[in-house]
Amino acid sequence: MDTLNPITFKLPNYFQTLTTHHAGAKIIFVRKSISFFDRRIIEPEVLVLKKVLTYLKPYIARMMLGFTIKVLGTFMDLGLPWVLAFIIDDIIPYQKVSLIVWWGVVMIILSIGARTFNILANRMAARVARNTIRNLRHDLFEKILNLSGTQLDHFTVPSLESRMTTDTYNIHNMVGMMQRMGVRAPIILIGGIIITSTLEPVLTLVLVGVLPFLAIVVYLVSKKGIPLYTKVQILTDKMIRVLRENITGVRVIKALSKTPYEKGRFADINLKVSEQEQKAGTTMATTNPIINFLLNVGLTLVVIVGAFRVNSGASEPGKIVAFLSYFAIMQQAVMAITRIFVVFSKASASAARIAEVLDTEEDLQELTIESVPSDVHIMFDHVCFSYTEEPCISDVNFTLRKGESLGIIGSTGAGKTTLINLLMRFYDVKEGSIQINGKDVRSFNKQELRKMFGVVFQNDVLFADRVYENVNLGRDISENRIWDAANDAQAASFIEGLEERLDFKLAIKGSNLSGGQKQRLLVARALAGCPEILILDDSSSALDYKTDSLLRKAIRENYSDTTTIVIAQRISSVMKLDHVLVIEDGQMAGYGTHEELLANCDVYKEIYQSQIL
Repeated sequence: MDTLNPITFKLPNYFQTLTTHHAGAKIIFVRKSISFFDRRIIEPEVLVLKKVLTYLKPYIARMMLGFTIKVLGTFMDLGLPWVLAFIIDDIIPYQKVSLIVWWGVVMIILSIGARTFNILANRMAARVARNTIRNLRHDLFEKILNLSGTQLDHFTVPSLESRMTTDTYNIHNMVGMMQRMGVRAPIILIGGIIITSTLEPVLTLVLVGVLPFLAIVVYLVSKKGIPLYTKVQILTDKMIRVLRENITGVRVIKALSKTPYEKGRFADINLKVSEQEQKAGTTMATTNPIINFLLNVGLTLVVIVGAFRVNSGASEPGKIVAFLSYFAIMQQAVMAITRIFVVFSKASASAARIAEVLDTEEDLQELTIESVPSDVHIMFDHVCFSYTEEPCISDVNFTLRKGESLGIIGSTGAGKTTLINLLMRFYDVKEGSIQINGKDVRSFNKQELRKMFGVVFQNDVLFADRVYENVNLGRDISENRIWDAANDAQAASFIEGLEERLDFKLAIKGSNLSGGQKQRLLVARALAGCPEILILDDSSSALDYKTDSLLRKAIRENYSDTTTIVIAQRISSVMKLDHVLVIEDGQMAGYGTHEELLANCDVYKEIYQSQIL
């Protein structure tokens, strides 16, 4: 079959092209995927927020019950000034103490009922907000775990941390407030207007005349506030990145006396965050003085007009007192609505950032590629890859049979770890293919694929948990098997010396272990699952030569059916393996046995002479 050349189309940036080589043919898969950023052009923040609030659906019944209770409590609040006016204008003139006491009891009952119902409704609102954000965080965390390497590089870890914490907290505040003040404030405002219109229609017209100006102020300010809060969150991402770098590298910073420099760097980004927060806060805060001014103007007009009406006999004192009480309650409701818009602005910006992650389409789709029966376990077939425009891996070819071992060696940044990332499909190849047992890795279910591997990454992680859990890692591996893996990894001796052995609690990142102990524990984790493919990425750099030699010997003897790939800086770690791949600037500088490379590969010979001779 002739090789097909790809046809290049000039497409918009929301078209993604996936190219693959298989059986001599180049197949191009084109998929249209409108990114979040393109969608933002036509989709306002309110719609994005609406997507996030779909997490409220399971709690609609509880919310409706809470709304009902809140409405009853609010109506009781609204009834208090009306009863007061009734007492002043209709009961007191009779001069009957018993009636005054009776209606006073009614006011007490309304007051107690209002407070009780409001407290109950607020607690229900808090529970709904808690459960909603718990589910949102769960799905967001699951989505983050399933992001590809390319998507993680795009979002960055600090940004994802900020979305999991600050952004979900902003939405939590909004969900809670909308159930509390979002129900109470509009009812008080609308209900107050209706009731006051029955008491004093003229004064009500004065009040209603102020409301359109309030609405315009709230709308204009909140419209400007949402983009400002988005910028705050972006700067917060950068601040978290600087913070993570400093905390992770605190020993290096102290050792090199760079504390003042890092303090200055953090102070710079912290100042930018503070300035942006101040700008956003100041913008949103302009609503309070403007609305207070408008309300006070309205109140002044109400007092003047009311005084004239009482003086002329057109109104009664009780109604004026009640109207002023309603005005005060409605003023608080209006101020509450402005606070809601501030919270809504923050939540809208946060919801957009969360929706960006949740709406990210999976770019490592399981493809249908025909498998070819093969006795080759692992095959790299003309593999090319790039993180950016510049190629990182170019035309890499090699094969491994089951049980064989491969060492990968080369200078820093040559592309050694990238080969592992491609094999485990954290990224997809740009050209060529990678096959396991004759099946393209892109046609595997990702969980099925990664269960084949036992891996120690270059910058691997130990968790703040027991030694047992760090090796087991939720795989239900027996304790006997864990001890066997620890023996093979040369970790059993130091584990037995720990106070609680397998129950010993590690600190974060295993900081209460030495470098060599951490590496041996990580190797034990990789071996414990009896993997089909074992990958050791610079996993012996902290080991002495004797321990490293014993580790390699144990792997050869006890894992003879496991295909092993070792990335190392030491010639001694790879020279006894079946094959050695030399990588230089993303290209194969040599491939063969130790002896063959010494004879034919200048790069390998130079490394050998610098380390051994």
